[in-house]
Amino acid sequence: MTTLPTARLADIAAHAAVSEATVSRVLNGRAGVAASTRRKVLAALDVLGYERPVRLRQRSAGLVGLVIPELTNPIFPAFAQIIEQALSGYGYTPVLGTQQPGGATEDELVDQLVERGVSGIVFLSGLHADLSADPGRYTRLAGRGVPFVLVNGFNEHVSAPFVSPDDRDAAAIAVRHLADLGHRRIGLAVGPLRFVPSRRKAEGFADAVATAGVEGVVQHTLFTVEGGYAAAGALLDQGCTGIVCGSDLMALGVIRAARQRGVRVPEELSVVGYDDSELNAFTDPPLTTVRQPVRAMANAAVHTLLEEIGGSPVPHTEFVFAPEMVVRGSTAQAPS
Repeated sequence: MTTLPTARLADIAAHAAVSEATVSRVLNGRAGVAASTRRKVLAALDVLGYERPVRLRQRSAGLVGLVIPELTNPIFPAFAQIIEQALSGYGYTPVLGTQQPGGATEDELVDQLVERGVSGIVFLSGLHADLSADPGRYTRLAGRGVPFVLVNGFNEHVSAPFVSPDDRDAAAIAVRHLADLGHRRIGLAVGPLRFVPSRRKAEGFADAVATAGVEGVVQHTLFTVEGGYAAAGALLDQGCTGIVCGSDLMALGVIRAARQRGVRVPEELSVVGYDDSELNAFTDPPLTTVRQPVRAMANAAVHTLLEEIGGSPVPHTEFVFAPEMVVRGSTAQAPS
């Protein structure tokens, strides 16, 4: 029987929001505890730094690959953390493959994962989102018998489940927010047009400015701070008083460029980001942004993949999730 000091049981019970008796039942492998409750107790053990009893150290159900572009943009670690937590909850061991400039390509990472015998792969903002890339790589992967799910970026030439945010609506709700604040000339700083999310944001932006009866200016750039900085110059030169950005990093670049020009945010320029990070509340000013539904999308990607791995194919279509406007301090009434 596993015993822990009462203080430790109390700590675990408080963290998991369950009774000490429930913690004891989980630690001793007794029946009568819901699977979700058991996962909460095990998570509390891990977070508080307590070692799991040997009987609770389950053998891995298999390896699942997660291929992401990079870790410098906070949105990708946020996705990775939730996906890894969800996979671990089902007994799978996540294997992270990160692309770095000059490092392994997506194809090379896939080869490495397949060689390791992964049960499936989740692709986040991969080459499937680049309309200039060859979609045949995913057909070949399916031919190797490896199930996969693609997150962020639909490609009609790939037969697979897709999980996406509604990028068109994301741009539209940002435009409506700025138009409601009285902005009559609104800019969009977004990534290259060959990327599906960029194209959809540009489409949603164009529809929204037409509906709102305001002027819209689009500047395609890089999905980076530097890209936002470069786009801001062009948009400010064209008289924009509000700028919608394709990512939070781009929005920070826009704010930086505005300050270097002596343009005050939000008094003279309103800026809206996209993605949302816990750090956004602490930027100067706190960043208004369109929140990507990361948790819902990540969990959907995992559940979809596990259905495929388990032999219950899901529709090879796109599952679209609604974004959410988060208003903070970087937007205000348009200057008179």
